[in-house]
Amino acid sequence: MTATTPTAGGHWIGLDPGRSKCGLVRTDISGQQVQDLLVCTPQESWDWLQHWCHSCSVKGLVLGDGTGSAPWQQAIGDALPELTVVLQPEAGSTLAARGRYWQLFPPRNLWKLLPEGLRLPPRPLDDLAALVLLEAHLGHRLGLA
Repeated sequence: MTATTPTAGGHWIGLDPGRSKCGLVRTDISGQQVQDLLVCTPQESWDWLQHWCHSCSVKGLVLGDGTGSAPWQQAIGDALPELTVVLQPEAGSTLAARGRYWQLFPPRNLWKLLPEGLRLPPRPLDDLAALVLLEAHLGHRLGLA
């Protein structure tokens, strides 16, 4: 896998791999805004990744380095050898994704009264885990388009 510097000039993709579902995020061409934010099966994630790599300019893929990343590294190396893959440490990404959820979707009504640590987001956070991995690599927060 190749190391790279985060610069503009292509879409960045973030992937939080899982056995039953994955988080997948793609930036706009400038690398400043989120264009796609998905929670999908590994097969759907693979299909999206291939589609994006063949249909638009992809700068690189930030892949969570957890135990589920080895099969992805192998598959990407075999099918998409031109894709730059950067491994990003996953430690703490789930907790960071929960905090990022409440930043992007502030609580309303009675939810505002609960401390953030007691609030549970009402949906899976795999996409936001991929987002925090990507943001950690890029070194800046991404806005929602």
